[in-house]
Amino acid sequence: MAFLNIQRATDMTGNKEKSPIKAIILSAGQGRRLLPLTENIPKCLLPIGGRPIIEWQIDALLAAGIHDIAVVTGFKSSLVEALLQSYENRARINTIFNPFFEVADNLASCWIARSVMDRDFLLMNGDTIFDKALLMQVLNSASAPITLSVSHKPIYDADDMKVQLDKRGWVKHVSKSLSANQIDCESIGLIFFREHGPQLFRNAVEEALRDQEKLKFWYLSIIDALAAKQLVNTCFVSEHFSCEIDFAGDLEKAEALFSKTNQDKVLHNRLCTG
Repeated sequence: MAFLNIQRATDMTGNKEKSPIKAIILSAGQGRRLLPLTENIPKCLLPIGGRPIIEWQIDALLAAGIHDIAVVTGFKSSLVEALLQSYENRARINTIFNPFFEVADNLASCWIARSVMDRDFLLMNGDTIFDKALLMQVLNSASAPITLSVSHKPIYDADDMKVQLDKRGWVKHVSKSLSANQIDCESIGLIFFREHGPQLFRNAVEEALRDQEKLKFWYLSIIDALAAKQLVNTCFVSEHFSCEIDFAGDLEKAEALFSKTNQDKVLHNRLCTG
């Protein structure tokens, strides 16, 4: 599928209006830790509440007014493309195939998608499910070149992408290997790039992939480097529904969080406790 280059609109006074925000979803991986469930379908197509993960993501984006979406595919790409055809009358959803999905991590997917990082955009992992309210909070967060969506947890495990903050609440470090006394929160897999943030990130990704060894790096290694330049703010989304799906237990957690009955119950409790 080809990408559309959306030019900035011009209003009646001749001033350039800001182009709409776009979203980039990284969905190239198979999700080997979920085998045998992902033996024949990519992780982003696993069902939660009877709907594929990527449908939850796209529907939340559309509800938030974001209709320009790029999806980086890889494993069983044709299955993802077939599902996305159902949105053809509601959004501009384009796919970019990552031929390196079996030998590289998600930094390479960002490199593949760098050409569409041409204005304000949301970058999300293809295995993170969230509700519209969370997305709206991120979109309305305080302006910064890069905003990392984060959440608190009582206990952090080895697979969590941990975050250390500075005294202002901005990101100091983000890494899976932070020690216990460094951890303030975790990244949930959703980042908002604004102002000069898209160009800074795109340039850093291009530079990083000149080093072949970095094919196995996560894109958050780039965010960690940019954080050292005081460019990365945070948006705490702990009160909203979200779940990163890496293991079978995560599927059960997501089912519990995103079942309609549970959401209605939580909403009722919030209204009653005011």
